[in-house]
Amino acid sequence: MTSSTSATSTLQNLRVAIVGAGPAGIYAGNILTNAVVEAGGAVAIDLFESLPAPYGLIRYGVAPDHPRIKGIVNSLHEMLDAGTTRFIGNVEVGRDISIDDLRERYDAVILATGAIRDADLAIGGIDLPRSFGAADFVAWYDGHPDVPTDWPLDQREVAVIGNGNVALDVARVLAKHAVDLRPTEIADNVLAGLEASAVTDVHVFGRRGPADIKFTPIELRELGEVPNVDIVVHDEDFADADPANAANNQLKVMLRVLNSWRTRESTGASRRLHLHFYHSPVEVLGSPETGVEGIRFERTEPIGDGRVQGTGQFREIAVQQVYRAVGYFGSPIIDVPFDAAAGVISNVEGRVRDAAVSGDPSTPVVAGLYATGWIKRGPVGLIGHTKSDAMETIAHLVADVTSGALIAPTVDGDVLALLDEREVEYTTWDGWLALDAHERELGATHEHTRERVKVVPRDEQVAISRGALVS
Repeated sequence: MTSSTSATSTLQNLRVAIVGAGPAGIYAGNILTNAVVEAGGAVAIDLFESLPAPYGLIRYGVAPDHPRIKGIVNSLHEMLDAGTTRFIGNVEVGRDISIDDLRERYDAVILATGAIRDADLAIGGIDLPRSFGAADFVAWYDGHPDVPTDWPLDQREVAVIGNGNVALDVARVLAKHAVDLRPTEIADNVLAGLEASAVTDVHVFGRRGPADIKFTPIELRELGEVPNVDIVVHDEDFADADPANAANNQLKVMLRVLNSWRTRESTGASRRLHLHFYHSPVEVLGSPETGVEGIRFERTEPIGDGRVQGTGQFREIAVQQVYRAVGYFGSPIIDVPFDAAAGVISNVEGRVRDAAVSGDPSTPVVAGLYATGWIKRGPVGLIGHTKSDAMETIAHLVADVTSGALIAPTVDGDVLALLDEREVEYTTWDGWLALDAHERELGATHEHTRERVKVVPRDEQVAISRGALVS
């Protein structure tokens, strides 16, 4: 996929496509606009998104009871509402429009598609009935249009494997009583599913100990504040969990919280949330006929530097559902070099490389093709990392423009004409504003007043959005 280069692209008439309208793509567009304007140039940016609405995992990956995190939407809204970036939704790159279509029409293409599928957990029985990936459950409770509207919550004892924030989100939503989610923007079908839930006990398992958790203090504190849910921890897991020995203040706070739960008396709550440490999953127990019946774990012990080893001691815990929350993984884009082992687009500091392994600087660059966000570096880091990540990618893009390393577009005309010709029902920023207003109106008139009620079906989102198309 290598190409010759041309020096005809300049900062005076730059045209850029960004694929993915989550934080990574929106930040990249904003940073690029500022950089070009400061250099005295002008840039036209089209932001493509496979969903009808913008914001990516902020809309479809953050639990509905996290309004503080969702406040990020306000800043993202301001960036798109400024009018310097054009939002084009409900367009799947690789299906409705190809990478080559984009490269013919733009000086540069930035890929910010994120990582939305679950990482694998290679243990026996993980594919049994009632064993799920956390990402699918998160997509369901966030009203994602491409997952089933129903979710089976008909079992009493549930396991969540993982010790990160996603595991805590999943565990909290499973344990929380639906009445406490009514004030949120939760979709009606999700609220109905949670109201009918049979779950009484949620077990969270981590391979490492309390001193090596990957939570954040806010997430952990929220877990202990869920109404009518008892937190259960086990003294055997706390031999090396002294806050005085914590590596940093953040961990010190979390260890204090965890240790305080050891002395907390049961309130007799109708639901319980159990935290288990030093448990390495070995096998999901059950059969294709009966589904999940339990999990077999090997007890682990610390050996320093956050590492653990097996002790040879095994135990089995009865559960009837399993959710693996062991990380996200990127998906390839047709005709873009992809590192299948790492789950990222092959790149060096955001410049896409024509290689099967990411980070190999000896392979040639794919001129005008860039990556940012989780599809560039893997699914690690918070919003602050996303901004610095975008700055690195944009710095390389601007340098490539000024050095004449890009290929000028070979096709004129508005890309919307191509989408119209292919009868693609794309959505626009005006369409999102209409959908946003519609959801807020649903929330204001709901029997349980909310900020919004999400519209879930894709065709309904598209119909509302396209009703606002401006010719």
